[in-house]
Amino acid sequence: MLIKVTQGIGTGPTKLAAFDAALNHAGVANYNLLRLSSVIPPNAEIITSDHPIGDLPGDWGDRLYVVMAEMRVDTPNAEAWAGIGWVQDKATGKGLFVEHEGNSKKTVEEDIRQSLQALMATRNVNFGEIHMKVAGRICKHEPVCALVVAVYQASDWNNKAKLVS
Repeated sequence: MLIKVTQGIGTGPTKLAAFDAALNHAGVANYNLLRLSSVIPPNAEIITSDHPIGDLPGDWGDRLYVVMAEMRVDTPNAEAWAGIGWVQDKATGKGLFVEHEGNSKKTVEEDIRQSLQALMATRNVNFGEIHMKVAGRICKHEPVCALVVAVYQASDWNNKAKLVS
């Protein structure tokens, strides 16, 4: 299984419009997003990009299974930061994602580290090195949204899964 992690930054006249612009920037705007809890299945390969996810399977309105962090702000000079972190066992590929949002990059990164350490401790596992992708923007005049999304797979409404490639 391939899981793609990317980011989106958006601006708009409302927080919702900024969120939609961020989804579009990430390449996932035309799907119905279904948020997952943060378990990475065995044999998963995670790839990251700063660019929109292209060549996603599925069509307009299909379901897209994701782990997502998103932060929206509309106060001038306020910051919006979002991030996803993960740990993954090198031998099996299984692992954990966490998602955090906040008003500073430092806070989001520290929350990701602390959460992943706690999740591994709860499960009595050590999946090794912590990885993360964090994105942010300062609100100037219009509302902004920062998001990071991990895309698992798409599915149409007839329950036909379409794997990310």
